[in-house]
Amino acid sequence: MPSTPHHGPPLLPTEGNYSICSMHPSNFTRGLTGVNLQMDEMTTWALWLSIVAMCLIIIIARLIQGGVSRLRHLFNLRTDPLQQAYWARNGTVIWPWLKKNLVYAALRKKRHNRNLQVGRLNMGTIPSRFHTLLLTLYILSNVAYCCLLNFKSCNKSALLAELRGRTGHLAFVNMMPLMIFAGRNNAFIPLLRVSFDTFNILHRWIGRLVVVEAIVHTGAWMAVKHIADTMEGNKNGMMEALYGSPFLSWGTVSLVSMIFVLVQASSAIRHLAYETFLHLHQLLAFIAFLGAAIHGHQGQLPLTNYVYVTIAFWFLERLIRLSKIIYRNFGLRSSTRVTVEALPEACRVTFELKRPWELRPGCHVYAHFPTLTWSLSSHPFSIAWYDTRPTPYRSLEDEKLPSSVKDLDPPLPSRTTTSITLIMSKKDGMTSKLHARARASPSGIINIRGFIEGPYGGQESLHSYGTVLLFAGGVGITHQLSHVRDLLETYNDATSAVRKIVLIWSVRSQDAFDWVHPWMTEIFQMPHRRQVLKVLLFVTKPRHAGDVVSRSNQVQMFGGRCKPGRIVEDEFEKRAGAMAVTVCGPGAFADEVRAATRERVQEGVVDFMEESFSW
Repeated sequence: MPSTPHHGPPLLPTEGNYSICSMHPSNFTRGLTGVNLQMDEMTTWALWLSIVAMCLIIIIARLIQGGVSRLRHLFNLRTDPLQQAYWARNGTVIWPWLKKNLVYAALRKKRHNRNLQVGRLNMGTIPSRFHTLLLTLYILSNVAYCCLLNFKSCNKSALLAELRGRTGHLAFVNMMPLMIFAGRNNAFIPLLRVSFDTFNILHRWIGRLVVVEAIVHTGAWMAVKHIADTMEGNKNGMMEALYGSPFLSWGTVSLVSMIFVLVQASSAIRHLAYETFLHLHQLLAFIAFLGAAIHGHQGQLPLTNYVYVTIAFWFLERLIRLSKIIYRNFGLRSSTRVTVEALPEACRVTFELKRPWELRPGCHVYAHFPTLTWSLSSHPFSIAWYDTRPTPYRSLEDEKLPSSVKDLDPPLPSRTTTSITLIMSKKDGMTSKLHARARASPSGIINIRGFIEGPYGGQESLHSYGTVLLFAGGVGITHQLSHVRDLLETYNDATSAVRKIVLIWSVRSQDAFDWVHPWMTEIFQMPHRRQVLKVLLFVTKPRHAGDVVSRSNQVQMFGGRCKPGRIVEDEFEKRAGAMAVTVCGPGAFADEVRAATRERVQEGVVDFMEESFSW
């Protein structure tokens, strides 16, 4: 952290220059003296080029993957299961090997989304092997850039000044991807078809990297300042500099805010009080960015514009979110209507929206209930069901008594109304309050003010697969229902390659069946359901053993835990064409499905997709 802004030309270290060797350490606490701007610029370009290169690799891989899926889809629209045998076989050994050993692999053994527990504290999840590779390369590249110093310098203070400049420079650069990756409206999500959950992981680790670089940046300045003050016999020089310079004071504010963010963003604190964490996190992050911007402006530091752009991204992302909320939920005279129905250990929440939506299978939204919580916090929920219907426009004229026979049933212009229904499992915080309020109503149903933001997700299409396995654990059934409905509709329309759908749902008790009963009834009434859909229900803690009874070969019920390995093995042997395996549920359950899928990817075309909301 430089001491005093330097308004003249930067003083660069020149090896062999006697003035550098003989400079007093105090000279290296001011401005850009000793900072190697040329090398800083080179490391900036290297960092951005590495990010662009990785994006291009992913885009190329996605284009190839999408092209193959498109061909498979088109060639199998009207084929029978036996005619899809060609697409069930791997055409290469490289991609299946990469899927098994890198793309789908947990870091070690099979633990990935299952939370690490220390006593009652939740310590978070372990990044996958692919995530770990990306993060390791990114962090090591930053370490390497920080080590590109002139270690032959004849002045130790000059070396520390160069380290100070490099780490501060990289911290400013990394702030931009840090902020972009945190946004729900991150443009890289649809471009790369990478989930927000993955970008959330990258956001956390890049945030930790920025804090470490800021600490090293400050530590290098403090080391030089200490040397200078010792030589001058000034015991209070450092504190005088920190309090006496707005440049240094704002830098300190930024650093302290970053350290607080690092501590309160730990998984244990996040899970103890998420809503409090979220708002404090956003406040501290804003103070950190604001302090960094003023720090850079006061010192006329290079790359200060990076911080300005980062803050602009922060405001733009929130403006987009606000615009979506207003557009989707508010009309000229009314707003979204919300109906909450209490269910066993959950709520069925229906939003009747003011404008129609284009919804993709597997989408999720963020729900806001301003009258339920003191904050404007929102929570992600998969869309369980949606309906669109024509609704007549009405005005005050329509409320008048009819004056003639013609007025008894006048034709009214209509509009399309979309209703979206979510299932909210009762947890701590907002969902618990919502459930309690609905249960307190005599009818178990209440109307409440609320609105939703979205839709998000739904990047992956399952239309090109002949066999689709949909695993759901608990409330994760909401994510899979939209896929079941879509696949049955496209099968009946002959617009997908699907010939076999297997829905596997694991729940603790039969009470959970009430959550989706009306929608499952509608699915069971769809044409050709018996030829295509098979449902496997697992009740881990049934009330009575006699309650676990299979209705038919298409709907089978079992007592005990679901064993994904056995199911994947059985369905793989009887598959039609390429097979997709998707999962949405608790982390431990998802890890079991992931491990079972990995065992088969080298034996045939099997793709794995996971919907998760890690926080």
